[in-house]
Amino acid sequence: MRKAVEVLQDELRAFRGGRATPGLVDHLRIEYYGNLTPLKSLATVSAPEVDQLVIKPFDPASVKDIEKAIKSSDLSIAPIVEGKFIRLNIPPLSEERRKQLVQQAKQAGEQTKVSIRNVRRDTIKQLEQQQKDKAITEDDLQAGRKQCDDITKEFSDKVDGMVAHKAKEIMES
Repeated sequence: MRKAVEVLQDELRAFRGGRATPGLVDHLRIEYYGNLTPLKSLATVSAPEVDQLVIKPFDPASVKDIEKAIKSSDLSIAPIVEGKFIRLNIPPLSEERRKQLVQQAKQAGEQTKVSIRNVRRDTIKQLEQQQKDKAITEDDLQAGRKQCDDITKEFSDKVDGMVAHKAKEIMES
């Protein structure tokens, strides 16, 4: 369940609000000497202004590879190459696009909650099998179910909170 929440956190970082954050480009993979390499491994990403990202590659020769990856990504942002670094100007979001992003964030949250419920289902099946094999008592089974339900609710509430926070961030900016 914890892993599902961590995956959601990474997904939500890629959703952009009105301000530029390095998380927007964290998911990019760059073809670098024949290998797909995460952008984090090739460059530093900073946000000097609210509507701008600056990517400074460790190896100046990789600028063209990074530019190519940005152009072919789903970012819809044109990179501006300035010597040894790349500048990304982040345009403001329209109201319609904000609503689309909120819907996508909610969908990601629902997928995470499905994953959490699947973990709950598998855990309860294991408990029932242990009870059938006489490894645990009926009381242990009931206590385990209750504990599993409580943990499931805790993680589901955490997911709801994360999605609500991201939706608020997207709509405010």
